[in-house]
Amino acid sequence: MTRWLSIPLWKRVLGGLVLGLALALLWPSAAPIIAFIGDLFVRAIRMLVAPIVLVTIAAGITSLGDPKRLGGIGVRTIGMFAFTTAIAVSVGMAVAALVRPGIGAPLGTAAPHVLGKPVTPYDQLIGIIPLNIFDALAKGDMLALIFVAILFGVGTLLTGEAGKPFADLLQAASAVLFRVVGIVMEATPFGVFALTANAVAANGASVFIHVGWLALAVLIGSLFQIIVVHSLILRLLARLPVLPFFRGIIDALVVAFSTASSSATLPVAMRVADRNLGISRPVYSTTLPLGASIGKDGTAMYVGLLSMFGLQAFGVPLTPTVYALVLLTGALAAFGTAPVPSASLFMLAAVMSAVGVPPEQTALIVGFVLPFDRLLDMTRTVPSASANLTVATTVARWEGELDEARYRAANQA
Repeated sequence: MTRWLSIPLWKRVLGGLVLGLALALLWPSAAPIIAFIGDLFVRAIRMLVAPIVLVTIAAGITSLGDPKRLGGIGVRTIGMFAFTTAIAVSVGMAVAALVRPGIGAPLGTAAPHVLGKPVTPYDQLIGIIPLNIFDALAKGDMLALIFVAILFGVGTLLTGEAGKPFADLLQAASAVLFRVVGIVMEATPFGVFALTANAVAANGASVFIHVGWLALAVLIGSLFQIIVVHSLILRLLARLPVLPFFRGIIDALVVAFSTASSSATLPVAMRVADRNLGISRPVYSTTLPLGASIGKDGTAMYVGLLSMFGLQAFGVPLTPTVYALVLLTGALAAFGTAPVPSASLFMLAAVMSAVGVPPEQTALIVGFVLPFDRLLDMTRTVPSASANLTVATTVARWEGELDEARYRAANQA
């Protein structure tokens, strides 16, 4: 056991990923048998997400000391996420224009998928304030939990000395939660092994045959967003070397790929932000939970890409107005997408309707892509995880809350 734990976690996780891929290709019938291991791992992580968001944001705010600092961090964080999201939609559109995956796509053979009633901006806005805190916890309503956490954190901070016992309780609860996260993370190699094996065995190589060009476009867009956009942000805005960052976040990226969920990646992201990147707790406990709700670079890139895919398949003329509408509505839709697998597919209707594509045709796009979406979703979740940590690192640098020695030491791990 000591020898096993002495191996860096990211190496163990990558080993699990490779073994899961090998099992799926060499013995696919065994993958469903071990699927329960992956399900248990995902459930364990998701179990922690809601309490972590509620407790750590409130604890992070109380540790700021000055309420004015919360406003500065919040504005910078939201501004950075809006910036990266808009770029991601543009990247998805540009890759689609280059690869042209929708040309000749046989959407007419797809079974339409019922999209359900779309959530209006009004409902999203009203839903930020929950009627019942415990109901929001039970449902994992991220925006509502963030609102409640900010409210309690600010209230505790403004109470002063009388609120100190509650602030101490929040700090203690936050420390306990992170210790529990550390325990759960030791099971990551086994969870990744089972999740990868089951996903590849279920879809097989057919995903690259039926939607090969779309898969290639998703891969190109994801890599560009991570390697080019996020690297430039770190170099130009944060004035930091890039290699230590990517070396330090590899655990979070592998978990993002295997779970295909930004919310499930949150506990791991907070752990690497603390241990590997040297971001102070007040910053990462505020920026990362917020990023899990609105920091959706992968989703934004995919919404832009899939919108262009559908427009190409239906032969809709791509005018400057169409491009502008896809960019604007795609960024807004990405902000409102739930941090769960395949959620971005069901935000597509908002974008397509803005350019005149009826719901019946959008349902054909979803029906065509949905059977193969798991592997695509795994891929595009990685840039979302990278974006959240990029923004957290940049904001921490601006706020003087980054331990640069620890950050640079990640390159030596």
